[in-house]
Formats: sequence, C-alpha cells, structure tokens
Amino acid sequence: MSERYQQVDMAQTGPRAVRTAFSNQIAYCRANDARVTARVVAALATLLDKPESEFARRIAGWGGAPLADALPLRAAGGIHALHLSGTAHELAPIYADAEDINDNAVIAGVVARHEAALLPWLDGPPQTNEAGRSSNFIAAMLWLADQGLPPRFDCLEIGSSAGINLMIDRYHYDLGGVHVGPQPGAMTFTPEWRGRHPPMHAIEIASPKGCDVAPVDLTDAAQALRLKAYIWPEHEIRFARIEAAIAEAHEAKPNLVRANAADFVEAELAKPQAAGTTRLLMHSIVWQYVPADQQARVTAAMEAAAARATAERPLAWVALEANRTVHHHELVVRYWPGGETPKKLAHAHAHGAWVEWLG
Repeated sequence: MSERYQQVDMAQTGPRAVRTAFSNQIAYCRANDARVTARVVAALATLLDKPESEFARRIAGWGGAPLADALPLRAAGGIHALHLSGTAHELAPIYADAEDINDNAVIAGVVARHEAALLPWLDGPPQTNEAGRSSNFIAAMLWLADQGLPPRFDCLEIGSSAGINLMIDRYHYDLGGVHVGPQPGAMTFTPEWRGRHPPMHAIEIASPKGCDVAPVDLTDAAQALRLKAYIWPEHEIRFARIEAAIAEAHEAKPNLVRANAADFVEAELAKPQAAGTTRLLMHSIVWQYVPADQQARVTAAMEAAAARATAERPLAWVALEANRTVHHHELVVRYWPGGETPKKLAHAHAHGAWVEWLG
C-alpha cells in the first residue's frame, strides 16, 4: 500500500476510497511522529486484502466516505482501547514500538479474538478532543480584542466531544511571552511560538457552552477510556492532559449538551446577547465531520446573526481546521461588523505543539 498522501475528494466512496483512506492515514501518522499508530493502521489495512472477519468486511465494504468518516482511526481506536484496558496483552510489543514483530499477524489475531468488542468502534467518528488547541482560540480572542471588539467573549463550541476546550478559562497560556488565564491553572500551555507574539489584552470568557452529537462524560471511567483510546500513544503529553482534564471535570463539569451543530448554533444565536460582549462561535478539527446540510445551516445562521451584529454586540467565528491542499491546520477568523473577509491568523499543530503566528 502506498505511503504517500494522496489528494482526493473527501466525499469519495467505494473500495478504492477505503484503501486510500488507510494509505493516507499511514502517511499522515508517519509525518506527525506517530510511528506506532502508523504500524497499527498499516496492519489493519492488510485485513482488506482478504477480509475474513465481520470487522474487516465492514471496513472493506464501507458505505460512507471513509476519509470524511476517519474510518482508519475508528478501527485503530478500538485496537488501542484493547491495549489500554489490558484485554489484549499481545499488543504490548507493538505499542512499545518493539522491532522484529509481525504486526500483521498480531493485529489479525487480536481482531479474530476480540471482534465483538471491536465492532462498536466502527459505529461513530473518533473523539479527538485536545486541550492544546485552546491556545489558538485564546490567541484569536486576543487578536479580536485588538481589532476593537469587546474583550468579553461568550464562547459557543460545536463538536465539543468531552468539553475539554469548554474549560478554556481554567487553563493558563504562555503564547510567545503573552500570559493569559489563572496561574497555575488546571493546565498550562506553552506551545512553541513562531513569529511575533499575539496582541496583549485583558480578556474575559463568559460561560462557555458547547454541543456534541455524542458527548463524552469525563467523569465516567468507561467513557474516559474511550477518549484516551483515540489519543495516539506516541503523544505522552496528551495523556497527561487528559488526566488533568478528567480531574478538572470532577471539580465542575463543562457546560456541554447533546445536539447537532446546526440545531445548537441556531438555538444559541436566537438568544439575547448582552451589550459589551462578543459572541464567538469556535471549533477545531470538526468541520469535516459536520454533514453538508448542517454546514449550510450553521453558515446561514451565522450570516443572519451577522446582519444583526453591532459594535456593542459583535459576532465572531474562529475555526482551527485542516487545509488538505497544503497539509496543515489553519486558524481562520471572521467577525461582524467590519471583518467579514476571513483572516488567516496562524498555521498550527493539530495537537497544540506549536503555533506559527501570521496575525
């Protein structure tokens, strides 16, 4: 199977699209220092050659768009969960990145023995909540405040997963020397900052609220394990962060509701907005998972609210999403009135390791 990333239509379906999804995921993992995850995905891909299990047949005959559905990561998450729970001890050498291991044989054996546990992992998209992305949201708010918008932000997040980024006001940030948030904070983020530092402003975050179609309760051990399974094992700092987020959620759960993106945005934008507050829609690595009809509804709701926006009650839209043409993630901001044209503020690491500031 090719290890080079291929530019294809995210909505592509069929057996060839399935294989492309796996080859692209392998390439992406290797390019992002995720060797173990690449090994697991590559071994899973070999099951497509002769799908003998129901698990493999479901993957090979995937009816949806495997790239948009993140199919390889669904399968890899299930394998990782078996390892984390100690259910499949034979996976330990792979996750230790040991050499001279027949990955294909090990993964095939695990699938054969644990198929019933693995099949449900194909039923929903990965939960890729990552607290490190909140640094981008904070930097965007600093920039918006510098444009003259009220520095008090009413934050609305779609695709919130477990609501880790909804606890954004509980963390401390060092963004190129610009410090924001309580000290020491539930977590401290110091991403490698490239370029000039963001503007310095005192900002306030008012009652962040988010939605997800399948919200994760961090205080439930089984649900927390599921979230951990989607973290690439190479990224040890992310495991430390998830433990810190779990502890913080036990102190006070994030304000997270079960709803799709369109219903949530329409309902929240219909509510009264306090004067002197910037209403801000934010999301990270989620837009590709939002169905096209919901994307259209969210966009229409934002455009309608934008038409009502005033200097005292402005509206902003902050997105950290993948640009699959240039192979990196971009922080893009729009605001109303006055900032209708999208402004790219930064290139950023998907998990918050670095930010290249352009703003």
